[in-house]
Amino acid sequence: MPHQSRASAIELLPEPKDTIGPSGYFAQRTTKTRGLFVAAFFFTATPLLIGIQWLMEKLRLPGWGGVAVTYYRGLCWMLGIRIHIVGEPVRDRAVLFVSNHCSWADILAIGAVARIAFVSKIEVAKWPLVGTAARLQRTVFVDRSRRSQTGDSISEMAERLNSGVSVVLFAEGTSSDGNRVLPFRSALIGAVREAAAQSKGGMLIQPMSICYTAISGIPMGRQHRPLVAWYGDTDFMPHIKKFLPRAAIDVTISYGEPIAADATTNRKVLAKQVEGAVRELMNASVLGRR
Repeated sequence: MPHQSRASAIELLPEPKDTIGPSGYFAQRTTKTRGLFVAAFFFTATPLLIGIQWLMEKLRLPGWGGVAVTYYRGLCWMLGIRIHIVGEPVRDRAVLFVSNHCSWADILAIGAVARIAFVSKIEVAKWPLVGTAARLQRTVFVDRSRRSQTGDSISEMAERLNSGVSVVLFAEGTSSDGNRVLPFRSALIGAVREAAAQSKGGMLIQPMSICYTAISGIPMGRQHRPLVAWYGDTDFMPHIKKFLPRAAIDVTISYGEPIAADATTNRKVLAKQVEGAVRELMNASVLGRR
């Protein structure tokens, strides 16, 4: 069983240097030029991703997850996002990862680690290209304004897990400034319990945290994390314009001890246990105790 004290940091992307590697290369370009590189990659690779995954789905071919991981790693490479892993994610079975949420970059970093499906707000399904790609990558969409559809979302989560696909749930229900974990929404934790009741043999839940720790190799302070965090009423375009000039961004994804859950699991106890574990992992990353 995974153990969080086994802090084997794995870098999925090469260490950027001043003149070698993607981060050094883009650091020497203007924000506008770098933005053009990223946009060119996104608008070329995303339609290609959609086409490949659509074809694989129609032909019922395996490997959609590997295609998605390659895509996310490419975006991380272009943006200079370096990923470090602390602890061990469960890999021998489908698991529900419950995490905090800081930024749009969370999706890229988490998706670059392993094949995964996300739980997302229904609005994302309507975004050009992104919505289509998300549907093909088994995303579970939740319409928070219509409680009558909650049952459908829970069933979809259970279906993903029963089919061997791990799922990520951002239990805060929103994103933070990257310095702390917000209180988990009880309704989302309740959905976790219901999904566990519908899953064959119960469900394995693994607490996970994501924390942005350094810019260009220099440790971030509390005042720097909002440069990466996307939260509140911040618009996307102004945010990514501030993000692009950064030569390299280090992000730490930490995994805690898995927790078994089924129909008999107490929702309040589960919520407290998972939230506490995620907060502990996050605090360790913020303080540099990896």
